[in-house]
Amino acid sequence: MFQHVFRNFGLPEDIVSDRGPQFTSRVWGALCGCLGIGVSLSSGYHPQSNGQAERLNQEIGRFLRSYCSREQHRWSEFLPWVEYAQNSLIHSSTGLTPFQCVLGYQPPLFPWSGEPSDVPAVEEWYRLSQEVWERAHVRLQRAVRRQRIQADRRRRPHPSYQVGQKVWLSTRNLRLRLPCKKLSSKFIGPFEIIRRVNPVAYRLRLPASYRICPTFHVSLLKPAHPAVGEAGTGAAPPPPLDIEGSPAYQVRARLQYLVDWEGYGPEERSWVDSGDILDPSLIEDFHRTHPGRPAPRPRGRPQRRTSGVEHLLVFSNVGDPEGVAPACGGGHGGIPL
Repeated sequence: MFQHVFRNFGLPEDIVSDRGPQFTSRVWGALCGCLGIGVSLSSGYHPQSNGQAERLNQEIGRFLRSYCSREQHRWSEFLPWVEYAQNSLIHSSTGLTPFQCVLGYQPPLFPWSGEPSDVPAVEEWYRLSQEVWERAHVRLQRAVRRQRIQADRRRRPHPSYQVGQKVWLSTRNLRLRLPCKKLSSKFIGPFEIIRRVNPVAYRLRLPASYRICPTFHVSLLKPAHPAVGEAGTGAAPPPPLDIEGSPAYQVRARLQYLVDWEGYGPEERSWVDSGDILDPSLIEDFHRTHPGRPAPRPRGRPQRRTSGVEHLLVFSNVGDPEGVAPACGGGHGGIPL
Protein backbone atom coordinates (compact mmCIF):
# COMPACT_ATOMS: atom_id res chain seq x y z
CA MET A 1 0.00 0.00 0.00
CA PHE A 2 2.80 2.41 0.76
CA GLN A 3 4.91 1.54 -2.29
CA HIS A 4 2.06 1.74 -4.82
CA VAL A 5 -0.65 3.97 -3.29
CA PHE A 6 0.34 6.12 -0.32
CA ARG A 7 3.55 7.54 -1.75
CA ASN A 8 1.78 8.54 -5.01
CA PHE A 9 -1.63 9.73 -3.82
CA GLY A 10 -1.32 10.23 -0.05
CA LEU A 11 -3.38 8.65 2.72
CA PRO A 12 -7.01 7.99 1.74
CA GLU A 13 -9.99 8.90 3.90
CA ASP A 14 -11.75 5.57 3.33
CA ILE A 15 -10.92 2.21 1.73
CA VAL A 16 -13.72 0.11 0.19
CA SER A 17 -12.90 -3.60 -0.06
CA ASP A 18 -14.44 -7.05 0.01
CA ARG A 19 -14.37 -9.34 3.03
CA GLY A 20 -11.12 -11.06 2.25
CA PRO A 21 -9.11 -12.27 5.27
CA GLN A 22 -6.45 -9.61 4.69
CA PHE A 23 -9.09 -6.85 5.04
CA THR A 24 -10.94 -8.31 8.04
CA SER A 25 -7.79 -9.08 10.05
CA ARG A 26 -6.97 -7.24 13.27
CA VAL A 27 -3.66 -6.04 11.80
CA TRP A 28 -5.38 -4.27 8.92
CA GLY A 29 -7.99 -2.74 11.23
CA ALA A 30 -5.34 -1.51 13.65
CA LEU A 31 -3.22 -0.03 10.84
CA CYS A 32 -6.14 1.86 9.31
CA GLY A 33 -7.23 3.02 12.76
CA CYS A 34 -3.80 4.50 13.55
CA LEU A 35 -3.68 6.26 10.17
CA GLY A 36 -7.24 7.59 10.49
CA ILE A 37 -8.48 5.65 7.46
CA GLY A 38 -12.08 4.42 7.40
CA VAL A 39 -12.70 0.78 6.44
CA SER A 40 -15.84 0.03 4.39
CA LEU A 41 -16.43 -3.68 3.82
CA SER A 42 -18.86 -4.85 1.17
CA SER A 43 -21.93 -6.83 2.20
CA GLY A 44 -21.81 -10.60 1.93
CA TYR A 45 -22.05 -12.16 -1.54
CA HIS A 46 -22.55 -8.79 -3.23
CA PRO A 47 -19.47 -7.65 -5.19
CA GLN A 48 -21.48 -4.72 -6.59
CA SER A 49 -20.79 -2.92 -3.30
CA ASN A 50 -17.30 -2.28 -4.68
CA GLY A 51 -18.61 -2.01 -8.21
CA GLN A 52 -16.00 0.40 -9.55
CA ALA A 53 -13.09 -1.93 -8.80
CA GLU A 54 -14.98 -5.05 -9.96
CA ARG A 55 -16.03 -3.33 -13.18
CA LEU A 56 -12.47 -2.21 -13.90
CA ASN A 57 -11.17 -5.75 -13.37
CA GLN A 58 -13.74 -7.07 -15.85
CA GLU A 59 -12.76 -4.53 -18.49
CA ILE A 60 -9.06 -5.33 -18.12
CA GLY A 61 -9.77 -9.05 -18.26
CA ARG A 62 -11.92 -8.64 -21.39
CA PHE A 63 -9.16 -6.80 -23.21
CA LEU A 64 -6.49 -9.31 -22.22
CA ARG A 65 -8.65 -12.23 -23.36
CA SER A 66 -9.34 -10.68 -26.74
CA TYR A 67 -5.81 -9.48 -27.48
CA CYS A 68 -3.46 -12.12 -26.06
CA SER A 69 -5.65 -15.23 -26.02
CA ARG A 70 -3.14 -16.98 -28.30
CA GLU A 71 -0.15 -15.59 -26.41
CA GLN A 72 -1.30 -15.94 -22.84
CA HIS A 73 2.25 -16.15 -21.53
CA ARG A 74 2.76 -12.51 -22.61
CA TRP A 75 -0.30 -11.04 -20.86
CA SER A 76 1.80 -8.99 -18.45
CA GLU A 77 3.42 -7.16 -21.38
CA PHE A 78 0.08 -5.68 -22.46
CA LEU A 79 -1.07 -4.74 -18.95
CA PRO A 80 0.62 -1.27 -18.83
CA TRP A 81 -1.04 -0.25 -22.09
CA VAL A 82 -4.42 -1.48 -20.87
CA GLU A 83 -3.98 0.68 -17.77
CA TYR A 84 -3.00 3.68 -19.89
CA ALA A 85 -6.02 3.18 -22.16
CA GLN A 86 -8.39 2.84 -19.20
CA ASN A 87 -7.03 6.01 -17.58
CA SER A 88 -7.50 7.88 -20.87
CA LEU A 89 -11.09 6.68 -21.39
CA ILE A 90 -13.85 9.23 -20.78
CA HIS A 91 -16.30 7.92 -18.16
CA SER A 92 -19.99 8.61 -18.66
CA SER A 93 -20.52 9.31 -14.94
CA THR A 94 -17.98 12.16 -14.74
CA GLY A 95 -17.51 13.16 -18.38
CA LEU A 96 -13.77 13.15 -17.71
CA THR A 97 -10.91 10.70 -17.93
CA PRO A 98 -9.28 9.33 -14.75
CA PHE A 99 -6.14 11.24 -15.75
CA GLN A 100 -8.13 14.49 -15.77
CA CYS A 101 -9.77 13.73 -12.41
CA VAL A 102 -6.45 12.96 -10.68
CA LEU A 103 -3.94 15.15 -12.51
CA GLY A 104 -6.20 17.93 -13.77
CA TYR A 105 -5.18 17.41 -17.40
CA GLN A 106 -4.98 14.69 -20.05
CA PRO A 107 -1.39 13.62 -20.78
CA PRO A 108 -0.56 13.63 -24.49
CA LEU A 109 -0.43 10.26 -26.14
CA PHE A 110 2.13 9.52 -28.82
CA PRO A 111 3.32 13.05 -29.66
CA TRP A 112 5.22 11.39 -32.48
CA SER A 113 4.87 13.21 -35.78
CA GLY A 114 4.90 10.02 -37.81
CA GLU A 115 8.30 10.62 -39.39
CA PRO A 116 10.41 7.49 -39.57
CA SER A 117 13.16 7.13 -37.02
CA ASP A 118 16.76 6.38 -37.80
CA VAL A 119 16.65 3.61 -35.21
CA PRO A 120 14.50 0.66 -36.40
CA ALA A 121 13.90 -0.62 -32.86
CA VAL A 122 12.44 2.73 -31.76
CA GLU A 123 10.18 2.94 -34.81
CA GLU A 124 8.93 -0.60 -34.29
CA TRP A 125 8.20 0.10 -30.61
CA TYR A 126 6.18 3.22 -31.46
CA ARG A 127 4.18 1.37 -34.10
CA LEU A 128 3.32 -1.60 -31.88
CA SER A 129 2.54 0.59 -28.87
CA GLN A 130 0.15 2.80 -30.82
CA GLU A 131 -1.60 -0.24 -32.27
CA VAL A 132 -2.04 -1.83 -28.85
CA TRP A 133 -3.38 1.38 -27.28
CA GLU A 134 -5.87 2.04 -30.08
CA ARG A 135 -7.27 -1.49 -29.87
CA ALA A 136 -7.56 -1.27 -26.11
CA HIS A 137 -9.30 2.11 -26.28
CA VAL A 138 -11.86 0.98 -28.85
CA ARG A 139 -12.70 -2.25 -27.01
CA LEU A 140 -13.09 -0.48 -23.67
CA GLN A 141 -15.47 2.07 -25.17
CA ARG A 142 -17.60 -0.66 -26.72
CA ALA A 143 -17.69 -2.63 -23.47
CA VAL A 144 -18.71 0.39 -21.38
CA ARG A 145 -21.50 1.33 -23.77
CA ARG A 146 -22.82 -2.23 -24.02
CA GLN A 147 -22.76 -2.86 -20.29
CA ARG A 148 -24.49 0.43 -19.54
CA ILE A 149 -27.36 -0.40 -21.90
CA GLN A 150 -27.80 -3.88 -20.43
CA ALA A 151 -27.68 -2.63 -16.83
CA ASP A 152 -30.19 0.19 -17.40
CA ARG A 153 -32.72 -2.27 -18.84
CA ARG A 154 -32.91 -4.28 -15.62
CA ARG A 155 -32.51 -1.58 -12.99
CA ARG A 156 -35.50 -1.09 -10.71
CA PRO A 157 -35.94 0.99 -7.53
CA HIS A 158 -34.95 -1.13 -4.54
CA PRO A 159 -37.41 -1.57 -1.65
CA SER A 160 -36.86 0.20 1.65
CA TYR A 161 -37.03 -1.77 4.91
CA GLN A 162 -37.34 -0.61 8.50
CA VAL A 163 -35.58 -1.82 11.65
CA GLY A 164 -37.68 -4.52 13.26
CA GLN A 165 -39.24 -5.62 9.98
CA LYS A 166 -38.96 -9.30 9.06
CA VAL A 167 -37.61 -10.39 5.70
CA TRP A 168 -36.80 -13.59 3.86
CA LEU A 169 -33.15 -14.29 3.01
CA SER A 170 -32.16 -15.73 -0.35
CA THR A 171 -30.24 -19.03 -0.29
CA ARG A 172 -28.53 -18.24 -3.59
CA ASN A 173 -25.08 -17.97 -2.02
CA LEU A 174 -25.59 -19.95 1.18
CA ARG A 175 -24.14 -23.41 1.75
CA LEU A 176 -27.10 -25.47 2.88
CA ARG A 177 -26.47 -28.81 4.51
CA LEU A 178 -28.85 -30.58 2.17
CA PRO A 179 -28.14 -33.24 -0.44
CA CYS A 180 -29.64 -31.30 -3.36
CA LYS A 181 -29.61 -27.51 -3.63
CA LYS A 182 -32.03 -27.51 -6.56
CA LEU A 183 -34.78 -29.03 -4.40
CA SER A 184 -34.04 -26.77 -1.42
CA SER A 185 -35.90 -23.61 -0.45
CA LYS A 186 -35.11 -20.45 -2.37
CA PHE A 187 -35.55 -18.31 0.75
CA ILE A 188 -35.13 -19.01 4.47
CA GLY A 189 -36.34 -17.17 7.53
CA PRO A 190 -37.99 -14.83 8.14
CA PHE A 191 -35.34 -12.88 10.06
CA GLU A 192 -35.61 -9.56 11.84
CA ILE A 193 -33.73 -6.48 10.62
CA ILE A 194 -31.67 -5.08 13.49
CA ARG A 195 -29.73 -2.36 11.68
CA ARG A 196 -29.67 -0.40 8.45
CA VAL A 197 -26.01 -0.25 7.47
CA ASN A 198 -26.64 1.94 4.41
CA PRO A 199 -29.54 2.49 1.97
CA VAL A 200 -28.84 -0.84 0.22
CA ALA A 201 -27.46 -3.08 3.01
CA TYR A 202 -29.15 -4.41 6.15
CA ARG A 203 -27.99 -6.44 9.16
CA LEU A 204 -30.21 -9.36 10.18
CA ARG A 205 -30.65 -11.21 13.46
CA LEU A 206 -29.41 -14.64 12.45
CA PRO A 207 -29.24 -17.77 14.65
CA ALA A 208 -25.92 -18.45 16.34
CA SER A 209 -25.45 -21.56 14.21
CA TYR A 210 -25.24 -19.42 11.04
CA ARG A 211 -21.53 -18.68 10.77
CA ILE A 212 -21.86 -16.04 8.07
CA CYS A 213 -21.75 -12.27 7.95
CA PRO A 214 -25.20 -10.97 8.97
CA THR A 215 -25.08 -7.98 6.58
CA PHE A 216 -26.78 -8.54 3.23
CA HIS A 217 -27.56 -6.50 0.16
CA VAL A 218 -31.17 -5.54 -0.46
CA SER A 219 -31.27 -7.70 -3.61
CA LEU A 220 -30.97 -10.83 -1.42
CA LEU A 221 -33.96 -9.90 0.77
CA LYS A 222 -37.69 -10.22 0.29
CA PRO A 223 -40.36 -8.78 2.63
CA ALA A 224 -42.17 -11.30 4.84
CA HIS A 225 -45.86 -10.51 4.85
CA PRO A 226 -47.60 -11.46 8.12
CA ALA A 227 -50.21 -14.16 7.91
CA VAL A 228 -53.84 -13.49 8.67
CA GLY A 229 -54.25 -12.75 12.37
CA GLU A 230 -50.55 -11.93 12.95
CA ALA A 231 -50.79 -8.17 12.50
CA GLY A 232 -51.58 -7.56 16.18
CA THR A 233 -55.33 -7.21 15.71
CA GLY A 234 -56.11 -10.57 17.27
CA ALA A 235 -58.48 -11.43 14.43
CA ALA A 236 -58.70 -15.12 13.68
CA PRO A 237 -58.99 -16.40 10.11
CA PRO A 238 -62.57 -17.03 8.97
CA PRO A 239 -63.80 -20.63 9.15
CA PRO A 240 -64.15 -22.58 5.89
CA LEU A 241 -67.48 -22.75 4.11
CA ASP A 242 -69.42 -26.00 4.00
CA ILE A 243 -70.25 -26.87 0.38
CA GLU A 244 -71.99 -30.26 0.11
CA GLY A 245 -70.06 -31.57 3.07
CA SER A 246 -66.63 -30.38 1.81
CA PRO A 247 -64.69 -27.34 3.09
CA ALA A 248 -64.34 -24.40 0.71
CA TYR A 249 -62.60 -21.04 0.98
CA GLN A 250 -63.19 -17.70 -0.65
CA VAL A 251 -60.39 -16.20 -2.72
CA ARG A 252 -59.71 -12.74 -4.10
CA ALA A 253 -59.89 -12.37 -7.88
CA ARG A 254 -56.81 -11.17 -9.73
CA LEU A 255 -56.86 -11.51 -13.49
CA GLN A 256 -53.45 -11.33 -15.14
CA TYR A 257 -52.01 -11.75 -18.62
CA LEU A 258 -48.69 -13.19 -19.73
CA VAL A 259 -47.21 -10.35 -21.81
CA ASP A 260 -44.64 -10.71 -24.58
CA TRP A 261 -42.88 -7.33 -24.65
CA GLU A 262 -42.18 -5.93 -28.08
CA GLY A 263 -38.48 -5.95 -28.90
CA TYR A 264 -37.57 -8.41 -26.10
CA GLY A 265 -36.97 -12.14 -26.09
CA PRO A 266 -39.21 -14.84 -24.56
CA GLU A 267 -37.12 -14.80 -21.36
CA GLU A 268 -38.48 -11.30 -20.61
CA ARG A 269 -42.16 -12.36 -20.57
CA SER A 270 -43.94 -11.42 -17.36
CA TRP A 271 -47.39 -11.55 -15.75
CA VAL A 272 -49.19 -8.20 -15.71
CA ASP A 273 -52.44 -7.17 -14.04
CA SER A 274 -55.25 -6.40 -16.46
CA GLY A 275 -55.43 -2.86 -15.10
CA ASP A 276 -51.76 -2.22 -15.99
CA ILE A 277 -52.27 -2.85 -19.72
CA LEU A 278 -52.64 0.62 -21.21
CA ASP A 279 -54.12 -0.38 -24.59
CA PRO A 280 -57.57 -2.02 -24.13
CA SER A 281 -57.59 -3.16 -27.76
CA LEU A 282 -54.85 -5.69 -26.94
CA ILE A 283 -57.13 -7.39 -24.42
CA GLU A 284 -60.08 -7.31 -26.84
CA ASP A 285 -58.02 -8.87 -29.64
CA PHE A 286 -56.77 -11.56 -27.28
CA HIS A 287 -60.25 -12.63 -26.14
CA ARG A 288 -61.57 -12.41 -29.69
CA THR A 289 -59.00 -14.97 -30.85
CA HIS A 290 -59.19 -17.02 -27.60
CA PRO A 291 -62.86 -17.06 -26.58
CA GLY A 292 -62.37 -19.95 -24.18
CA ARG A 293 -59.85 -18.15 -21.95
CA PRO A 294 -60.89 -16.41 -18.68
CA ALA A 295 -62.04 -12.85 -19.31
CA PRO A 296 -62.92 -9.85 -17.12
CA ARG A 297 -66.58 -9.46 -16.19
CA PRO A 298 -68.37 -6.93 -18.46
CA ARG A 299 -69.83 -3.83 -16.83
CA GLY A 300 -73.43 -4.07 -15.73
CA ARG A 301 -73.40 -7.86 -15.67
CA PRO A 302 -74.14 -9.25 -12.19
CA GLN A 303 -71.77 -11.79 -10.70
CA ARG A 304 -73.05 -15.34 -10.80
CA ARG A 305 -73.43 -17.05 -7.47
CA THR A 306 -74.01 -20.69 -6.68
CA SER A 307 -74.97 -21.69 -3.13
CA GLY A 308 -73.69 -18.37 -1.87
CA VAL A 309 -70.13 -19.01 -3.08
CA GLU A 310 -68.44 -16.65 -5.53
CA HIS A 311 -66.86 -18.14 -8.65
CA LEU A 312 -63.65 -16.20 -9.06
CA LEU A 313 -61.00 -16.47 -11.73
CA VAL A 314 -57.33 -16.38 -10.84
CA PHE A 315 -54.70 -16.40 -13.59
CA SER A 316 -51.63 -17.33 -11.54
CA ASN A 317 -48.02 -18.14 -12.12
CA VAL A 318 -46.86 -21.63 -11.19
CA GLY A 319 -44.57 -21.72 -8.18
CA ASP A 320 -45.45 -18.31 -6.70
CA PRO A 321 -45.71 -18.60 -2.87
CA GLU A 322 -48.71 -16.27 -2.78
CA GLY A 323 -50.60 -18.21 -5.45
CA VAL A 324 -50.69 -15.10 -7.64
CA ALA A 325 -48.20 -14.13 -10.29
CA PRO A 326 -46.12 -11.02 -9.52
CA ALA A 327 -47.37 -7.92 -11.31
CA CYS A 328 -45.03 -5.88 -13.47
CA GLY A 329 -45.44 -2.21 -14.29
CA GLY A 330 -46.13 -1.53 -17.94
CA GLY A 331 -43.70 0.75 -19.69
CA HIS A 332 -43.41 -1.11 -22.99
CA GLY A 333 -45.92 -1.94 -25.63
CA GLY A 334 -46.83 -5.62 -25.72
CA ILE A 335 -49.44 -8.17 -26.66
CA PRO A 336 -51.11 -10.61 -24.26
CA LEU A 337 -50.64 -14.32 -24.91
